[in-house]
Amino acid sequence: MQDRELREFVILTGVFSGCLAIAAVLAGKIINVFGLSVPAGVIAYCFTFICTDVISEIHGRKKAGMTVFSGFISLVLVFLLIQVALWWEPAPFWKHGQAFNTILGYTPRIIIGSLAAYLLSQYHDVWLFHLVRRITGGRHLWLRNNLSTAASQLIDSAVFISIAFYGIMPVWPLILGQWVIKLAIAVLDTPLVYLIVRLMRSRQPALPAHAAGTGAD
Repeated sequence: MQDRELREFVILTGVFSGCLAIAAVLAGKIINVFGLSVPAGVIAYCFTFICTDVISEIHGRKKAGMTVFSGFISLVLVFLLIQVALWWEPAPFWKHGQAFNTILGYTPRIIIGSLAAYLLSQYHDVWLFHLVRRITGGRHLWLRNNLSTAASQLIDSAVFISIAFYGIMPVWPLILGQWVIKLAIAVLDTPLVYLIVRLMRSRQPALPAHAAGTGAD
């Protein structure tokens, strides 16, 4: 991998991990979007699928899998550091301990739900993206971007909401609401995926066919 390619890969991986971390922090708040109830981290989390789709398209399935695994490590570390911060005795003059605990005091169900949904959905996204690429002969980036994201986001929404909120909140409205918003974002971000891919392709040699395909979109 050339220096420029490595730099772009590192930047995308950094954006992926950053969005993943903040999405986990924001997930504890349920917001209303056009009458649909969704966790506040939904927008940040959708950016992770943009990153993996671009990495899959430019650098291939192996690099995308590496990004997903590094994101999982980041997510585990985020939860561990939050628990340490919750456990640590606050300074005597700091009076916001209850608010801090309320906002960041994740239950084990939310943590388990986040990790399970993340692994299943992200690896499924990478797998389906490359399956559709093979079927279409490397054409139609818009199709594999939207199809892989739509299926994977449904898995993510169903797994996370079911584990984290079953018996506490009405899960079906949350699953449906989160998935619909994610679908809308996936459609809207397609031009952005095209733009990033074309910019990166214009600045580096094409990958070998066995690594990322050779078809034109």
